[in-house]
Amino acid sequence: MREKILTYIEHNSRIDLADLAMMLGTDEATIVNELEAMENEHVICGYPTLINWEKASVEKVSALIEVRVTPQRGMGFDKVAERIYNYPEVDAVYLISGSYDFMVSIEGHTLREVADFVSAKLSPLDSVLSTQTNFVLKKYKDHGIIMAEKHVDEREKVSL
Repeated sequence: MREKILTYIEHNSRIDLADLAMMLGTDEATIVNELEAMENEHVICGYPTLINWEKASVEKVSALIEVRVTPQRGMGFDKVAERIYNYPEVDAVYLISGSYDFMVSIEGHTLREVADFVSAKLSPLDSVLSTQTNFVLKKYKDHGIIMAEKHVDEREKVSL
């Protein structure tokens, strides 16, 4: 039951609970109780809204920063990750495989704001060995949602 609830709300967190109960063949109270239990257990961590800031005419700069670190004795990567994710500018931190250890996602209002974060806050951390900043030029798909306009072919069809 939990997996089915999670699958539905992952794609539409605003789904009407009565509709969800009907789709799953149960009552609304069961759904409410399961959701509350999963929230208390931190299985469900929040209900964010995905916004296309380009369409809202709001200037935002997104960056994905690869970070190479020295893990701390006894704590591994967790302590370093905690120091990074506690910065309010940071949207996400992932432990990754490859030549870097973390992928850090941040948003700022300008390139300078992102650069200042990297140079003044992230790079000086004791455990950080190196960083590589990648700026997002355009989002085509985010969290499973297509953000880009579909291309419409405006050419006329010609028959011979």
